[in-house]
Amino acid sequence: MSKTGKLPRYVLLLAVPLLASCSRPVADDSRSIVVWEQEDAQVAPYIDSVFEAFRKLPGNGDVQITRTHYQTEDLRQQFQAASLAGVQPDLLLGPSDTAGLYAVSGFIMPLDGIFDFSKFNDPVVEAITLDGHKWGVPVSNGNHLMMFYNKRFVKAAPKTTDELFSFCANDAKRYKLDRCIAFDMGEPFWLMPWLGAFGGWPMDGKKPTLDTQAMRDTVNFYLDLKYEKKFVPMECDYNCMDSLFKENKAAFIINGDWAISGYQKQLGKDFGLCVIPKLSATGRYPSPMVSGKYFMVSSGVSPKKLELLKSLLEFYTSRENQVKQYQTLTRLPALKAAGSAKEITSDEVSRISLEQILKGRPMPMATEMRAVWDSARNYMGLATTKKMDVDTAVRKMQENTSKKIEEMNR
Repeated sequence: MSKTGKLPRYVLLLAVPLLASCSRPVADDSRSIVVWEQEDAQVAPYIDSVFEAFRKLPGNGDVQITRTHYQTEDLRQQFQAASLAGVQPDLLLGPSDTAGLYAVSGFIMPLDGIFDFSKFNDPVVEAITLDGHKWGVPVSNGNHLMMFYNKRFVKAAPKTTDELFSFCANDAKRYKLDRCIAFDMGEPFWLMPWLGAFGGWPMDGKKPTLDTQAMRDTVNFYLDLKYEKKFVPMECDYNCMDSLFKENKAAFIINGDWAISGYQKQLGKDFGLCVIPKLSATGRYPSPMVSGKYFMVSSGVSPKKLELLKSLLEFYTSRENQVKQYQTLTRLPALKAAGSAKEITSDEVSRISLEQILKGRPMPMATEMRAVWDSARNYMGLATTKKMDVDTAVRKMQENTSKKIEEMNR
């Protein structure tokens, strides 16, 4: 967003080819709700079940709810384009990391005074707060990375990376696994826990902090895992790592809490989970980014439509539905009252997931994080494929991020 209140020219150009796919009718039907989301396929039935239950409430029989799914980056681009064209959805369901961009662009509305945020856990509210305003209604608490393992191969969860690597160097070969640990080494979201374990973090307020010894140590750690120890796949994206674990070709995987229910169904009694082991080299635990999932409200909705949306979101985040969400998706509730439910407190999965959350750090909502993600993805990729030396890659990562932030603020 520029200082004049206008979007950068590159964003406007990006929007042009995307508008053809925006199918929102121009007319404002106050009893029709359009929702866009980027959830995994296994989550869609749960979302639809809550929407259908809302429609069955007295007086809601005429409410129509249309849900459309997008991939993560597609959702961001489509929502920007649709908002510029005035054909945006009413609600957006997703994590907090893009909410900052939507907020400063005027695409979503602040929700202070509309919802009672004191009902939700403080950290999950903090992750959706920017410039003193709250920009989304929390649906779940977490959206964090943790470690899962296959009990067919692993008898006890490793407490440290020394224990983890000892298994990888010895037992993984005995079981003839393709690789010991699977995770997405091309996405910086998976890099951040290890960066924290080396004593770094990508942002200090709104300033990028990438050209640091901690970042160099983290990228070198990746190179060691990949080329020297050969504990991780050489080239492996999200779908690849997911398949390796589900097909019993990797003993461990680092993935998000969103994947728990799917792995439980796939592995059954062989499913295990734990916090990401303490980094033996530093004595620090990896610190995954923590936020949650949120419903964001488009700034263009009418007051009458807003009342209906408020009713839907209060129903969606009720204690009953928050408990049901945990039972169905194994996602920790954002609502304080639901966190004390016996269905949640008595479950080992929730205990370990919460333990991992407490070792994490809130995901920065600042719009500058978009520049961090883009630059980090590019230069860590060059470094981990040995197309650029680590020192140069880290320096350019910082320089490119600073340049992108300057362009964003023009």
